[in-house]
Amino acid sequence: MAQEAAPGLFGRLRVGLGRARDGLFSRIQAVVGGRRALDAETIEELEGVLLGADMGAAETERLIGVLREAAATERLAPEEVPERLRELVAGDLRGAARPLRRAASGPTVVMMVGVNGSGKTTTAAKLAHLLRSEGATTLLAAADTFRAAAAEQLGVWAGRAGVDLVRHTAGGDPSAVIFDAVTAAQARGLDSVICDTAGRLHNKANLMAELQKMVRVAGRACPGAPHEVLLVLDASTGQNGLVQACVFTEAVRVTGLVLTKLDTTARGGIVLAVHRALALPILYVGVGEGLADLRPFDADAFATAVLGADGA
Repeated sequence: MAQEAAPGLFGRLRVGLGRARDGLFSRIQAVVGGRRALDAETIEELEGVLLGADMGAAETERLIGVLREAAATERLAPEEVPERLRELVAGDLRGAARPLRRAASGPTVVMMVGVNGSGKTTTAAKLAHLLRSEGATTLLAAADTFRAAAAEQLGVWAGRAGVDLVRHTAGGDPSAVIFDAVTAAQARGLDSVICDTAGRLHNKANLMAELQKMVRVAGRACPGAPHEVLLVLDASTGQNGLVQACVFTEAVRVTGLVLTKLDTTARGGIVLAVHRALALPILYVGVGEGLADLRPFDADAFATAVLGADGA
C-alpha cells in the first residue's frame, strides 16, 4: 500500500476496530495497571487475556514466551507490555499483507468464497467499489444462485458501487454465471470480474464440488483465472472460523484472506490466529458497513489500532 494512504487507513481502523481495541487494550491495561513487576501471576493473567482475544494457542504461547523472557532479562515493566505486544503483533503480521494480484492481460478474475454470513456478498461489492476508486473497470458476477435473495442483494450493492452485474435466474448453474461474466468482461475490455459464491455448510460435499467446477470454468473462459480466490472470514466467529476455513482451503486453491466485521468484535487477535494457522496473506479487512469500509490490510496500522497506547 502506498505510504501516503497509511494515515487514512489508521484512522479508519481506529474507528472501525473500536471494540477490538477497547476489549483487548483495556483488558491488558486492567492486568498490568498498578503492578510493580511483570511477575508470574501477571504473565499468567495476560495469557488468559490473549487467549480470550482469539490470538490462538500457538501465537499466545509465543507472545507470552517473549514477555516472560523480557521480564527476566530486560526487567520489562508492566506498563511497557502494551507497546511491546504492539511491536510483536506488527512484526508477526508485516509479512502477511500483499496487494491484489492482477492478470498480466485481460480481466483479473477474483472469486470470493466462505461460509454463509461471513459477508461475501457485501465484500464483493466493496472490493468492486475499491477497485473502481483506483480507476479499474469492474464487473460483478452473482454466482450465488442458491439463495434467491443473493442476486438481488448484490444488485443493490452493485448499483451503489456504480458497477454492472451479471446474473442468472435463481437455482441456475453458478459456473455459467462466471463464464458469462468473464466473457462479457473480455468483450468489453474491462479490468476485473469479482464473483460472489454460495456458502452452504449444510451441504459441504456438493458445495465444494461446485466451487471446484467454478474454478475450472473460470480457467476455461480466461487462461490463468481465477487470479485470486479470496476466503472471506467473519472475525467475530473466533476459532470456529478457522475450522470452517480449513474446508475451503482443502477444496480450492485459496490465495488470500479478507477479514470482515472487525468492527463488531472485541477479539481482534483472530487476525494472528488465522494467519498462523493458514499461512495465507491478508489482503483486506472490513471495518464497517459502508462501501468505503474495506481497506487493504496494514500490519502496523492494525497493531496500533488494537494495541496502541491511549491517544496514539
